[in-house]
Amino acid sequence: MVHKQLDKQYDPKNVELKWYSYWEKNGYFKADPDSEKERFCIVIPPPNITGKLHMGHALNNTLQDMLTRRKRMQGYDALWLPGTDHAGIATQAVVERELSKENIKRKDLGREKFIEKVWEWRREYGDIILQQLRRLGASCDWSRLRFTLDEGLSRAVKKVFVQLYKEGFIYRGEYIINWCPHCQTAISDLEVEYSEESSKLWYLKYPIKDTDDHFVVATTRPETMLGDTAVAVHPDDDRYKKYHDATVILPLMNREIPVITDEIVDPEFGTGAVKVTPAHDPNDYEIGMRHSLPAIVVIDTEGNMNANAIHFEGLDRTRARKKIVEELKEEDYLEKIENYKHSIGRCQRCETVIEPYISTQWFLRMKDLVKEPIRVVNEGEIKFIPENNVKIYNEWMENIRDWCISRQLWWGHRIPAWYCSECGAITVSEEMPDKCSKCESPEIKQEEDVLDTWFSSQLWPFSTMGWPEDTKDLKTYYPTSVLVTAADIIFFWVARMIIMGLKFMGDVPFYEVYFNGMVRDKEGKKMTKSRGNVIDPLEVMDTYGTDAMRFTLLLLSSPGTDIPLDPKRMKGYRAFMNKIWNSARFALMHVDESVPGVEYKDDELSLINTWIKIRTKQTVREVNEAIDAYRFHEATNTAYHFIWHQFCDWYLEAIKPVLFSKDEELKREKDITKKVLYETLDTILRLMHPMIPFITEEIWQKLPGTGETIMLAPYPEAEPVEKTKVMDEMDRLMEVIVKIRNMRSELSVPLGEDVDLLIYTKDREDRGFIYTYQTEIKNLAKVRDIKFVDSAESDEKIAHSPVAGFDLMIPYAEFVDIEQEIERTKKEMKRLEKDIESDEKKLKNESFLRKAPEEVVDEVRSRYTEMTERYKKLENNLQSLTEESED
Repeated sequence: MVHKQLDKQYDPKNVELKWYSYWEKNGYFKADPDSEKERFCIVIPPPNITGKLHMGHALNNTLQDMLTRRKRMQGYDALWLPGTDHAGIATQAVVERELSKENIKRKDLGREKFIEKVWEWRREYGDIILQQLRRLGASCDWSRLRFTLDEGLSRAVKKVFVQLYKEGFIYRGEYIINWCPHCQTAISDLEVEYSEESSKLWYLKYPIKDTDDHFVVATTRPETMLGDTAVAVHPDDDRYKKYHDATVILPLMNREIPVITDEIVDPEFGTGAVKVTPAHDPNDYEIGMRHSLPAIVVIDTEGNMNANAIHFEGLDRTRARKKIVEELKEEDYLEKIENYKHSIGRCQRCETVIEPYISTQWFLRMKDLVKEPIRVVNEGEIKFIPENNVKIYNEWMENIRDWCISRQLWWGHRIPAWYCSECGAITVSEEMPDKCSKCESPEIKQEEDVLDTWFSSQLWPFSTMGWPEDTKDLKTYYPTSVLVTAADIIFFWVARMIIMGLKFMGDVPFYEVYFNGMVRDKEGKKMTKSRGNVIDPLEVMDTYGTDAMRFTLLLLSSPGTDIPLDPKRMKGYRAFMNKIWNSARFALMHVDESVPGVEYKDDELSLINTWIKIRTKQTVREVNEAIDAYRFHEATNTAYHFIWHQFCDWYLEAIKPVLFSKDEELKREKDITKKVLYETLDTILRLMHPMIPFITEEIWQKLPGTGETIMLAPYPEAEPVEKTKVMDEMDRLMEVIVKIRNMRSELSVPLGEDVDLLIYTKDREDRGFIYTYQTEIKNLAKVRDIKFVDSAESDEKIAHSPVAGFDLMIPYAEFVDIEQEIERTKKEMKRLEKDIESDEKKLKNESFLRKAPEEVVDEVRSRYTEMTERYKKLENNLQSLTEESED
């Protein structure tokens, strides 16, 4: 009885929707803390509720899904815990934009009603990305879905804040912070992106009191000079030693300010004398603290000049700069202007130039919290892959600054602190107090600010499992096994999770961290809407299928290396999916319900069946070793070449004569071959399932004797494989067949025609080898007849090719027109000349070699080598053909 058959063509859309619903409905993604199985756990880097699936998500979650599915198949109780982040600034901005369409402002609604609007938005749109992750095939345990603002996580945040405050790690104070005039909130150092930008360097003259002399100071921000409270020089700068205690007059403001010395001043910058504006520059703020300078704020929170800016009040920073420079020039305080490139910080979210701003904020002291986190990483208790990230981690942790954790937003975890209007005391409590903790006055008001979004996400590995309750999940799955994330949030998230895990759980949050690279466009550039080079994974999945996209991303995933992605590459891997489909369809034509029951001994196996069994074991071993080492690109590449070249191109072609044979004497060999084919296909499907889950489930379900889902089938485990005589013989046979195929190609023998093969060899064992495998040679190389000859010389028109101890010869007079072949060869050589010349120019171009992605350069080199080798062969053929034509 023939078993179920596959459709003629693979349709990813129908297959993907069907199987994901089946998996989720049957609860195959759920973990079981009561299970006695070994544990494996990953917590998802929670995507923002404002987010939509992008290629970075697609890569990161494909990697996590592959690891989780594999562990599940290996018999682990595997938990992939999903969730989303409330994304304070981003979500508030989205909702405010929606309200603005109705001419409604946040402040018009008030805090409570605005928060209600955000929750409404979240209920309608906040889970879009979770549905998109399902489309990707993410096998998360959705029954454990968490949200950074859900009740449990909110409780964890309050407990952590209160404990850290009581222990003196959290404090409230005035400090210079990064302020975004557009987002209207403080942002952390990590949320500022710096880039080299073209600007100007203005040289300003500051008159020295009671002299006719003046200082010339260079500045990139003349608009802040209105808030200057000193001029600073390096103490060892001989040019200014006589002015160390001088006083200068601040231009336009007519304010007297001192000349001070500080080692932070760079004598090589500008004139070596710098203006000091403590309220508007982090370095100046530090100078001001050391020298007890006043800090005069001249720019307000919206980026406009304030009352301290005299008649420039109300102008935005850009217009104020222009006006101030004009007045300085008019009053002869401007010496010169130079073009200048320097680093400018912009808000990561809105790209507004940030404003250093003195503000009263909440801070977390970091220095005493990082000692143990540094140790566990450096001593290998947490392993970073690739290891070079340890150095980056150490540099940041060893030079860490206090973290500004408050944000001037409404959406987020409101800081659990209450101010007393009577005595001014601060009451910090997990629960809302009804009176001041100091004077017991009921006149208390809660802090308006919320916590930085990263404050809640740093607790993710244990808060999502029920902490501060001592839950079964927490006992079972913490510490987690591995974290898969991008290296650009090593400080935002990874380091902070390690700090908090050790502080509150007394243990590391994970044992390994795999840092995946960034997905870039095909030229290696960052994908941005402004560049128009964004690749939408949803469109890619629609076009090529999810499995093809997943496989492409895995194949390009070298640890810590960015991925230059050309969507056209997925076309090739869609072809790979079709190759798997068609090979499985062929196999299922020959595999019926009786095949799983066939038994055999190894000594009954033919060469090709023995070879495929050994090659399958080798592939399983190599794939497992590569995945265990997080070399996903090697694992997928190994699997790809085995399936396409060994299984499809060699094995399936080699067994066709046996499968289609009507000879009763071959019945036993046919039954064994069907069983080996069945075993090999089953192994391939189970091996590939974590990488390409949809197509493998669809095919596996059609195999006789399988279970309810491939997800729960055992993953192929590595076995020791020894080099055998069979492998040597098969390698030799393949070499002979490839040579014959190449000769046919070079002679342009039509695909449907067989050729005669003459073989010259003096070795009796060589002749025995050909006799033994003549059937395979005839079938796989399309050879009509094989004859041994006594000499390699012949008067016939014969093509020669030495290989594996033989001189292979093909008489070609019957199917080759010499003159036509000469013309064809010349045309082919001319075409190759142009392509070789084009690639040669690229490889000699230093700019191309320096700027192009390594993968692109390697591809050009490889193509150039292949074309030059092909050209030489054609050249030799042309010479032979010309000699024969003249004869």
